[in-house]
Amino acid sequence: MQLSFLRPLYDRPGPWVSVYLDASANTEDAHPALDLRWRALRQQLQQQRADVETIEAVERLVRGHDPMPGDYGLAVFGARGRVVLSEYLSAPPLRDLAAYTSLPHVMPMLAQRGEQVAWVRVLADRTGADAMAISAGGVPRRAHVTGREHFQLRRVQPGGWSQSHHQKAAMEAWHHNAGDVTAATVELAEKVGAEVVVVAGDVRATGMIAAQMPERWQDLMVRTDAGSRGGGADQTLLDDLTVQTIAEVADQRITAVLDRFGMQEDVGAGLDAVVSALQRNQVETMLIVDDPSATGELWIGPDPTEIATDPGQLAAMSVRDPERVRADAALVRALVGTDAELTVLGPDEAPELTDGVGAVLRYVDAGTPGRDDG
Repeated sequence: MQLSFLRPLYDRPGPWVSVYLDASANTEDAHPALDLRWRALRQQLQQQRADVETIEAVERLVRGHDPMPGDYGLAVFGARGRVVLSEYLSAPPLRDLAAYTSLPHVMPMLAQRGEQVAWVRVLADRTGADAMAISAGGVPRRAHVTGREHFQLRRVQPGGWSQSHHQKAAMEAWHHNAGDVTAATVELAEKVGAEVVVVAGDVRATGMIAAQMPERWQDLMVRTDAGSRGGGADQTLLDDLTVQTIAEVADQRITAVLDRFGMQEDVGAGLDAVVSALQRNQVETMLIVDDPSATGELWIGPDPTEIATDPGQLAAMSVRDPERVRADAALVRALVGTDAELTVLGPDEAPELTDGVGAVLRYVDAGTPGRDDG
C-alpha cells in the first residue's frame, strides 16, 4: 500500500483530532442517528481537551458531507482549526472513535482500506463505450466514448448486389469505433496506473478492443461478455467479476511481499529490527498484523526516522525531549517520511510474525540487525 496520500498529515504539526464514525444513510432515522453519534464523539474530544476550532472544523465536515447510499463510514483528521484529510470508508468502522493525540491515528483507516488496486473497466458495444477508472487512492474517473462511425452498424441480411459492400462498411465502422474505445481505455489506464483492465460487453466489440490493446496492457486485461450498455441492464455479474479480479490482484501482491519477507531469513523481523531499519531508511515495505486492541508505544523525535523503542536511543541521536506515542502511529509516520510502503495482514495471514511486524528491506549491510555473516 502506497502511503503518499498521508503526507499532508505529517507536513504540519499536531496535536491531531482523529475521528471514525458510522455515517450510513440507509434508514429513515439516519440523520438523527448520525447526530447522536457525532455528539458522543464531540464530547469525548472535549474531555480530551481538543481545541474547539478543530472540533468545529471536523463537525462541519461530518454534518455537511455528501451522503453515500448504503452502509459506510467516515475517517476525518484535523489539526489547528482545519480538516487536513477525510476519507469515505467502504463500510462502517468497527467502532466509532475520537482521539486527540500528537500523531494522527490512521491505522484503523489503513487496515480497512487494505491493498488499493488501480483499475479500469470499459463496458462496450459496437457504437462506443462507458468507461470508469479508480486510482490506487480511490479517485474515480469516467469517460463516455461515442464512436466516430455510425453508418451501417448492423450487417445486412444476405441478398442484394451491394451485400459485400455493406458488410465491409459495417466491419470498418466497428473497427474504428473499437479503436476510439481502446484509445480512451488506454488513456484512463495510464492516468491511474491500472493493474486491472476489464473489457466487458458485446462480444464482437470486446474482441476488437482486445485486439487493438497495446502489448503492455494485454497481460492486465480481463475480457468478458458480462454486462450491457442497455438501459436497465443487470450489471451484477460484471460487478462480481470486477471485484473478484481486483481481489485476486491484491492477494497476489500480498503473497509476493510475504515471499520476499520469507527469503530474508529473519532479517527485518520483529519490532526492534523494524525500528532499527526505519532509523536507517532501510524499509521498502513494512508488514503489520491488524490488531485493533494493540496499545504498544514507541518514542519519537521531530523527524520521521527519529523513532525508538526507548528514549535512550533517541538521546544518543541528540534528540531533545523525545515523545511517547502509539507504536502504529509512529511506524506509519516513519514509513511516509521514508517513502516506504505498508502491507496490512489479517491475524490468519501471518500468525508467526514476531511482534506482529516485519519489513522487506531495501538493502542489507553489516549494521542490519539479524544479519548472519557466518
